[in-house]
Amino acid sequence: MMNNIENKTIAIIGGGPGGLTLARLLQMKGAKVTVYERDAHKDARPKGATLDLHEESGLLALQEAGLMDAFNASYRPGADMLRIIDKHGTILLDDAENPRLETIRPEIDRGPLQNLLLDSLTPGTVIWDSQFVSISPMNEGWRIEFKNGKKVFSDIVIAADGANSRLRPYLTDIKPFYAGVTGIEGYVNDSASAIPKMHKLLNGGKIFAMGDEKTLIVSSKGDGSLVFYTGCKTDEFWSKTAGIDFTKKAEVLAWFKQEYAGWEDIWLDLFENASGNFIPRPIYSMPIDQTWKSKGNITLLGDAAHLMPPYAGEGVNMAMLDALELSKNLTSQDHPDLISAIESYETQMRSRASEAADMSLKSTELLHSSNAISFMMSVVGYGNH
Repeated sequence: MMNNIENKTIAIIGGGPGGLTLARLLQMKGAKVTVYERDAHKDARPKGATLDLHEESGLLALQEAGLMDAFNASYRPGADMLRIIDKHGTILLDDAENPRLETIRPEIDRGPLQNLLLDSLTPGTVIWDSQFVSISPMNEGWRIEFKNGKKVFSDIVIAADGANSRLRPYLTDIKPFYAGVTGIEGYVNDSASAIPKMHKLLNGGKIFAMGDEKTLIVSSKGDGSLVFYTGCKTDEFWSKTAGIDFTKKAEVLAWFKQEYAGWEDIWLDLFENASGNFIPRPIYSMPIDQTWKSKGNITLLGDAAHLMPPYAGEGVNMAMLDALELSKNLTSQDHPDLISAIESYETQMRSRASEAADMSLKSTELLHSSNAISFMMSVVGYGNH
């Protein structure tokens, strides 16, 4: 017996790792689930940096979803190898020489993770090209409208629609706040031939470069490309008011030369050889003490619930753990009704996420401080504790 969701339809809005993991876990329990995703198809947009999955969260969810064999066939051994480098290009720490055996956090590219989750679902579970517009109450459930004109009914709606969730306001009016740092994201195709020196320095793993209260993070990808992110303290609307056209390489290059003056030329190679446009990314976080009144037919997971800065690597892991805990609560025999099942999940999720967000906010501050390098050394298990 499935208890509170028996004979109920569940709509998951958003087909990221959290939404797809939830769909898989619920289908394993026999639930009727549909995922609505705004992208036209699974390869509609470029996938960002690799994801490191943690044993107690992302990997635990995959294990419960019966997907560890698929994961083991798809992840990238060695991609979690980290180098900490100063602005002059000096390697201060090299994982390959000092393996951190106690913290193995396997890396997987977003594309392969998406594929293994999609392949695990009943065919037709994901309805592509479904951009959410609005929901309105109907027969104890929700009528959902999409931009393409389609309207559907669902008993339960789950918002897995990310940082700028359009569903979140139906549950709470608490908004994220600016965390003080803006990043610029860029990528380089075929880094081995485009920037061989940087490609060699990256060594198939990750680089954290820090100096002058700024960061530059570089990540290798399985398709031979690399992705990089700057991080600088700016005001909230800097990317709009700075007068930089992020589609023009020359303008971003001029900004980098000025902002990262005194950094070795090897870092400049990234900007000179970047493929495609740069994307400014102001970093936001939900308040760590947020709370709201639970409803029995709608809830949130992942960034829609608890957006946090990326500097502790917790985002995707929290989303996948949300999926695991929500699926357990919805299918448990322990709750007298749906509202108590959802309330139980939300209480647990907010408490866990607020700890992770607190850690992420502290990391954001410390990585963009004069102590960044010693902080990073202590995080990965070296230097002074």
